[in-house]
Amino acid sequence: MNSLHEGLPKYHVVKRNLLEKINEDVLTEDQKIPSERELIEEFGVSRITVRKALDELVNEGHLYRIQGKGTYVKGDKTEQDLFSITSCTKDIINHGMRPRRKLLGLDIEPANDKRSKLLEIDPKDAVLRLDRIYYADEMPVNRTITYLSKKLFPGLEKHDFTAQSLYEVLEREYNVTITRAKRTIEAVLAHGKTAHHLEIEDGFPIILFQAVTHGVVNGREVPFETFKCFYRTAQFKFYIDQVK
Repeated sequence: MNSLHEGLPKYHVVKRNLLEKINEDVLTEDQKIPSERELIEEFGVSRITVRKALDELVNEGHLYRIQGKGTYVKGDKTEQDLFSITSCTKDIINHGMRPRRKLLGLDIEPANDKRSKLLEIDPKDAVLRLDRIYYADEMPVNRTITYLSKKLFPGLEKHDFTAQSLYEVLEREYNVTITRAKRTIEAVLAHGKTAHHLEIEDGFPIILFQAVTHGVVNGREVPFETFKCFYRTAQFKFYIDQVK
């Protein structure tokens, strides 16, 4: 190690070296970086040191991991507008990637107090709970759990949401015109079923979106869905387009 790195923690030397290669395009977008074994041999450090360097680069958004395959350089091509109201399927297609959905659950249950307030329905009214994993080029992107008022959309549960986009079904078959949405965003840690299906470790940082979406249904504007979306951010960056 040269004198420029003297006094730095060993993991920081590894991290700085990889970051320099990324910034200088020696390692380019979506390129697989050297394996842990190769980095251990190159820098003469322990596996713990290498993993600490890689963990920081992943958490800072420079790298992303694909379970069982390796670690890759994260690019800017998969940016997503935080304020756009589009389906997950369209977002993935817009990024030039192939979408796929996996249905984890499709259930009918009582609304409960919280969801009844969000959807402006009676707590005893039934809601459709739709739980899906979205994939982009076979890579898990997010887990989305959606609740919709059943009385607004009779028969909605009969659709195959592994093959069909929810918004496309609502617009085409129920004449819904989506008008606006109120979203919140926060950083959380993945656990249990969410971590498993997103193929990340328990405790890995992810982004949680929660929203209530309004639209014109049967001639009047109503809140027609509420959802929470757990986003694996390793492959996606989010932006806000502001105009003065």
